[in-house]
Amino acid sequence: MIALVIRDLRLAIRAGGGFGLGLAFFLIVTVLVPFGVGPEGATLAKIAPGILWVGALLACLLSLDRILALDYEDGSLDLLATAPIPLEGVVTMKAAAHWVTTGLPLTLAAPVFGVLLNLPQPGFAWVTLSLAIGTPALSVIGTFGAALTVGLKRGGLLLSLLVLPLYVPTLIFGAEVSRRGAMGMETATPLLLLAGITAAAVALLPFASAAAIRVNLR
Repeated sequence: MIALVIRDLRLAIRAGGGFGLGLAFFLIVTVLVPFGVGPEGATLAKIAPGILWVGALLACLLSLDRILALDYEDGSLDLLATAPIPLEGVVTMKAAAHWVTTGLPLTLAAPVFGVLLNLPQPGFAWVTLSLAIGTPALSVIGTFGAALTVGLKRGGLLLSLLVLPLYVPTLIFGAEVSRRGAMGMETATPLLLLAGITAAAVALLPFASAAAIRVNLR
């Protein structure tokens, strides 16, 4: 299982869908927002938590179609489906590799990019915490979308349309945790709901993803 994660990390980096692409997109979103809404510090501070979450969410979308596509194209996915390792475990490891190459760098970069949006000082820790809890759900949900569209030609757009509605609850509660934390308000309720979404996604969606892959490989 660990060897599978290491292999996927290498493939993600070699294919150009690893650390750099997501971070570059995240940075572009962060830099462009002040040009669109104006340079007023109070306005930027108010919207910074939501903008950081939206930027991280969209950056995660960039590499979703490569989670399973490369394995499908070279036939590795057929071998993995018949391997002694449960397919649910394979899907979980692929989601973990996607999080390491995408979600983790975005989580670590968010406080740095928050400076560009005049994020209030208390918000730095809460943005990092909310992304650390929420981005695993984005990777697992994205893997489920990739399993539904594997084998489809030009399925990237369809994948985005399928996944974005499923991302909305994570976005709502993640941004709410960041906003409340930045304003010094109580964060326990949205934080627990965000953690619950992630726990439910990690527990349930690998089985749904494995089932979708089996159907698509028939």
